[in-house]
Amino acid sequence: MHDKAVASRTGEVDNRRMTVRSLQSWLKSRFLTLDRYVFHQLMVALLATTGGLAALIWLMQSLRFVSLVVDRGLSLRVFVELTSLLIPSFVAVVLPITTFVVSLFVYQRLAGDRELTVMQAAGLSQFALAKAGLGCALMATMAGFLLNLWIVPTSYHAFRQYEFDIRNKMAAFMLQEGVFTKVSDAMTVYIRSRSHDGTLHGIMVEDDRQPGNQATILANHGSMMIVNDTPRVILYDGSRQVIDHKTGRLNMLIFKQDSMDLSSAHQEDARFRDAAEMSLGELLHPDPQEVSVRDTGKFKVEGWRRLTSPLTCFSFAMVGLMAVLRGAFSRYGNIKRPLAAVLAVVGLLAINLLLQNLASRNMALIPLIPLVALLPGLICAGVLFIPEMLADRAAARLTQN
Repeated sequence: MHDKAVASRTGEVDNRRMTVRSLQSWLKSRFLTLDRYVFHQLMVALLATTGGLAALIWLMQSLRFVSLVVDRGLSLRVFVELTSLLIPSFVAVVLPITTFVVSLFVYQRLAGDRELTVMQAAGLSQFALAKAGLGCALMATMAGFLLNLWIVPTSYHAFRQYEFDIRNKMAAFMLQEGVFTKVSDAMTVYIRSRSHDGTLHGIMVEDDRQPGNQATILANHGSMMIVNDTPRVILYDGSRQVIDHKTGRLNMLIFKQDSMDLSSAHQEDARFRDAAEMSLGELLHPDPQEVSVRDTGKFKVEGWRRLTSPLTCFSFAMVGLMAVLRGAFSRYGNIKRPLAAVLAVVGLLAINLLLQNLASRNMALIPLIPLVALLPGLICAGVLFIPEMLADRAAARLTQN
């Protein structure tokens, strides 16, 4: 029995090795060394460009949350955890643009180094030259679908929930000694010290949650606790001071024990979800109880944007490939075609934004969103590949005759 088990395991290992070898041999037969060479350059450049641009956008956007960290005394770890949840959305936005830039730059560099000329002289067709670029565009498109349909909604939902907890719950538990901590827009808390068992000493609270009835609370000591999922502080041996604006007198209430809610007055039990954190089904078929009739078009447009945005990776890559592969080679370089490709992509981005804005008001225009996303790529592919296919068929007919 032991020998049979060992033999079966050996057979499974051999089968796996044969599967890997057969896959490698199939890839080598389908993709030439030149294809793998160009594809490797494209993917490395795509990863580097997308990562660098997403990191730059993350750095710029994260500055909006510096005040949240400084005012509420949050740690650097919380700041990084919060803002890093936005990175997938940045990657999804820049991926079509970086796919175009990488396709145009890499093929333009190959043309400038005469490598494309050597490949054409070796008998490679336009499709063979563009095969690596098409593979890169396909990988970017698949990554775009994965980001838009799953990763971005999940990460953005976690970001909104984390931010909600920070604004309404977490900040109250991160009070620093000797620092005026802004727990909410209408409340500031100061503690002199904190003991090892969590007891707060020398507490002062400036409570402005009730307009016209601002209060200053002083307490000798206190402790934090959660009551009904809301942060509260139990105050001992303190006073509550309120100025009567009608008489100008100071009203003071002395207490032995009191409890105080440290959440903001406008906090709601249920947080309204943004369109960016909803699933695709919820966007295409909005719930009337959650989405008003006036905003239905915006949610449906957001759903179609998620479905069609990855397709622009293919279209933009085809624009870049056609700019380099289509036309006569110039030994002095040609700046007109790359410039025209850049302007074309900028124009397509503007048309997409304009169409989405109009479709949110008039849902009859929604079918144009996938058309504008995919049609430029199909047109470029037809212009680039169809003449060569027709020439090959005509040559084959002449050979048969």
